Formats: sequence, C-alpha cells, structure tokens
Amino acid sequence: MALSAAAAQAREQIRVVGSSTVYPYVTLAAEAFGKEGGFRTPIVESTGTGGGFKLFCGGVGDDFPDINNASRRITDSELALCRAHGVTDIAELAIGYDGIVFANSVRAPHFSLSLRDIFLALARDVPKNGAPAPNRYSSWREVNPALPDVPIRVYGPPPTSGTRDAFAELVMEKACDAMPEFAAAHVDPKERKNACRLLREDGCYIEAGENYNIVIQKLETNPQALGIIGYGYLAENQAKVQGSLVNGIPPAYQQIAGGAYPVARVLYVYVKRQHLRHVAGLAEFIHELTSTAAIGPEGYLTQTGLLPLRENLLRQTQAVAAQLTSTVIQP
Repeated sequence: MALSAAAAQAREQIRVVGSSTVYPYVTLAAEAFGKEGGFRTPIVESTGTGGGFKLFCGGVGDDFPDINNASRRITDSELALCRAHGVTDIAELAIGYDGIVFANSVRAPHFSLSLRDIFLALARDVPKNGAPAPNRYSSWREVNPALPDVPIRVYGPPPTSGTRDAFAELVMEKACDAMPEFAAAHVDPKERKNACRLLREDGCYIEAGENYNIVIQKLETNPQALGIIGYGYLAENQAKVQGSLVNGIPPAYQQIAGGAYPVARVLYVYVKRQHLRHVAGLAEFIHELTSTAAIGPEGYLTQTGLLPLRENLLRQTQAVAAQLTSTVIQP
C-alpha cells in the first residue's frame, strides 16, 4: 500500500511506539528535536516492544507509526506480519545497551542469585526425579538454602514486553540448557526452547504491565518481593530499590557495558523507510536519535540510565543512519 498525497500532507508529526525501556531515551530525543524549532515534537508512546511491532507492522500510511522502539530484535513472525501489510523496507538501528535487573527494596536483604536460582523460582516446570515436574517451590530458601526465607513473589513484564522476551532468552533458556532433564524430555530443540520459557501461573510470578515505575511502587509496598526492571530504572531509583547480583556480578554500569553482567542486551529503533519522504522531519529525527551527541560516549542517552554502544557498533549504526538520511536531508 503506497502513501497517498493526502497522507503525505497530513503527516506533520512523527509517531513513535514500542519499548518501555527505550521510551525515556526516545522521549528525551524527541524533546530536544522539538526545541530545535524546525519540526513538531514527535509523539512517543510506550506500548511494549511486541505491542509496538503490531502497530508498526499494521501498514504504510498516515494511520501507522513511523518508528518502533525495541528491547530485542524483530522476530521472523513480526517481519512476516510487516510484509503481509506492505511494510517491506525497514531499517534496524542499535542505540545502546541495557541490563535486566532483579530488584528489591533497599529495606530488604540483598539477593545474590544464579541463573539456576531464578529459573527454579519462576519456571512452570522444574527438574524433579529425573524429569520436568510442576513447580512447587514457595520460598527462595527452598530454591537455594543460601537465599532468604521469604516467599517467591516476582513482579515482571507481560508477554508483549521485549524485556519479557529478553528475560526468557537470557535467563530461562540459558539456565534450562544446563538441565539434562529438559534435554531428555524435549528432544526437539524448538519444543525444548518453548518449554524452558514457560513461567509459572500460580501467583509467584505477577505480571505488572509495561510501566516499570509501577514495579518500583510495588517493591516499596512489599519489601519481600522482587521485580524485573531495566537498569535505567534502577539508576533513577537507588534510594528505593537495589539490584541483585546475578552469577556474582552486580548490575552496574561498567559490568553491563563491558559484557560481564549476564543479563544484558542491545536496544534498537526500527524505522519505516517507506515513510522517510512523506513524514515531515523523520529523516532529521533519525539523525538526532543516532548522533554522537545523543548516543555517543558522552551522549544524553546516559541521562536515561542506558549505556553507550561500543565503538564498532556505534559506527555501524551511524553508517546505516547516514545512508537513510543522506537521500532525504538536503545539504
């Protein structure tokens, strides 16, 4: 579906949807862009990565977003959805790093968790007598005698969240791969992957929506609970919550940026190339989003708790952005 002339005239404001983790950074970039005065401030909505892709891939034209923020890469099924609706030309731009943090109240004991501990606490099925069986653990001490004797209550993201997908990949799958019971029960790798990702539904894992500030509030109210949040939200709320060690590594800036922290990920923005010539300021906004002033080592990305890309990936991102914008922005 091509953009109509009416749509081209109507779209004088950029629309961005997607990840709640990337939302604070893109909102800051949108505000900086709007203050420059050449174009209207983009509309940025926090819909979750998966929810954003549903909107982004819905079609081409005035009714559909121009950019989707994502805390994981686009999936094959999402690419197929895009193609089915005429969204056939998409650019992927890495913009920074983030860590997934297992936080609790500063008034509570500090946790030190392994990937195995987290899996045993939250998986739908766990190893028992040589095979996967329904998870009956009710306290952290039952999972690991070295952990506090408090009930397992973890506030986390819903299935539409990229954080949930990254958590499933970086924690649940990795821990499960080391468990022979799952390899024996699920010979097919895809079937085993799906089984490893399943979370329990008996109240120990509690979906808290896309807003991590709500998770922070829940942790303040219930000091015995843990919550799954992005590193940026930990950095902004250190007077309220603390991050657990994972495999002995703290969720700290240097450890995440250096790759030592085991639950870290790359964050992205996806751009609909088909909108570049039809949405006022879109090319210029991409230039802002990927500029050294924004995502470089000293960029304002860090003000939102995210971490700058390593130099080689930063160069790749800026090269893709330059190719996108060079044919649209006139010198």
